[in-house]
Amino acid sequence: MSLYPSLEDMTVSKMAGAQAAATHHAPQRPAISSQPAAPTPGGGGGLYPSLDDYMGLDLQKYSPPAQAQAVVAIASTTAVSTTASGPVSGVANVGVRRAQIKQGVREVVLCKDAKGKCGISFHSQSKGVFICYVQKDSAAAMAGLRFGDQILQINGEVIAGYSEDKVNKLVKKASATNIKFAVRDRPFERTITMQKDSTNHVGFSFKDGEVVAIVKDSSAARNGLLTDHFLTEVNGQNVIGLKDKAIGDIFRESPRTITITIMPKFVYDHMIKNMGSKMKKMMDHSIPDV
Repeated sequence: MSLYPSLEDMTVSKMAGAQAAATHHAPQRPAISSQPAAPTPGGGGGLYPSLDDYMGLDLQKYSPPAQAQAVVAIASTTAVSTTASGPVSGVANVGVRRAQIKQGVREVVLCKDAKGKCGISFHSQSKGVFICYVQKDSAAAMAGLRFGDQILQINGEVIAGYSEDKVNKLVKKASATNIKFAVRDRPFERTITMQKDSTNHVGFSFKDGEVVAIVKDSSAARNGLLTDHFLTEVNGQNVIGLKDKAIGDIFRESPRTITITIMPKFVYDHMIKNMGSKMKKMMDHSIPDV
């Protein structure tokens, strides 16, 4: 099954493939003909719509893939990772890769700091234990743990159904140099990849990090963004606790393709209900490694 980062990628790939196929199979005209050329359907310059300006995107620099690769997309058969074909986003887009929510379970080993802390806080939700806070420059931040990650096991002990206090006690009595976490990537979150239009916008507005409005016929609308969701990441960078202006600056400075990570409002509210504004400011907002 073909997999694309965004609706624009899927549509442009199909259009490019149709153009390439039409060119490849078109009969050769004689060099000299006494008959006038047949009109092109729709009055355009070709059989298919031009890719120069599609859905408000400037694609003049876009070069359609070769015929053999026109509509190729690879979906991994493993449960661990997937590879997406993105003729508009780019097949190796850094933002898409940084924001990717991987399937499967991974092991993370942490050490405590001089104060006996790892730099994370936990929240119990739906019989699971989730990370609701990652402190800047902490062991947890350096290990790549993120807001919304689910902790399945600590030092071999399954923690399903545990309260925050029980998890904190388990971490407190663990070794200072070797705490093993079994982690699942952000199960309550999803990513959406969008493309900026000629005005440098993707088509939605937010207030205090919450998506509150979506512009009709925008990339946000085309790719299924929903209101009543909170932004947790932009191109893989945690934005929880940042002012709207700071988040807007990240959008403005982003390349044409933007990948956001969102969480439903009712889950988000539960996750941060005990988190003060000072704690939000101390969260890790670094740009993750690819």
